[in-house]
Amino acid sequence: MKPTNSASVSTTWHALDPLWEGGEETVQQGLPHSQLAPAWQILLLGDGSPTRHLQLLTTEPTEVDVIDMSLIGMADDGAPKHIQAVPAPRLRRQVWLRTASGQRLAYAASWWDANHVDEYLQNRNIPIWASLSRLRSELYRDIQGIYYGHSEALELAFGEKGPFWGRHYLFWHHGQPLTLIYEVFSPYLKKYLGETHLT
Repeated sequence: MKPTNSASVSTTWHALDPLWEGGEETVQQGLPHSQLAPAWQILLLGDGSPTRHLQLLTTEPTEVDVIDMSLIGMADDGAPKHIQAVPAPRLRRQVWLRTASGQRLAYAASWWDANHVDEYLQNRNIPIWASLSRLRSELYRDIQGIYYGHSEALELAFGEKGPFWGRHYLFWHHGQPLTLIYEVFSPYLKKYLGETHLT
C-alpha cells in the first residue's frame, strides 16, 4: 500500500471523545478497580505487546488490516502532544487488529518518521510487534495517557456500543522515540477479560 500525498490526505484517524482521561501519573499509579478492573489494567497499563496479549486471550493469531498510510509532513495531525517527539516529516498508519477468523479487537493509529519507517515496517501488513521482533529490536513502551470515551466510527467498526478504553504511548529504540501509537480496544474483549470495572 503506497502512502498518499499529504496534499490529498482526507482520511482522519479515530480519536476518542473522552469522558475521562489520565496522564502519565495515572498510568504509573493505576486506577481504582471500581473504575477499571485488574485484567483490563494489565492490558491497558502494562508495557507488554498488545498483539501478543490478544493472541494469548483468543488463542488465534492477531492479524492486521491496514486502512491508511498517509504522509502528513510536519502536521501534528490532532495527535497527542507526544507526536512532537517523532521526527518529521511524519507518516500516519492506521490498522484494525483482529483475530484470524475476522473478529476486530482493537484499532490503532501510529505516527512514524517517514524517512525511516521502511526500516522498521518491512512488511506493513503484520503487527508492529511482529515486525520489530523479527528485527530483534530492543524497545521500551512508554505509556503516556489513558482514555475512556466515545467514537461513533469505532462503534460501527467494532459492532459494539461505547464508551471505549484507549491509550497512547511512545516506543523508544536506542534511546530515541521511534513511533507514537494510539490504541482503542473493543468491548468484545469482555468475553476474555470480564467486565471493565468491578462494582
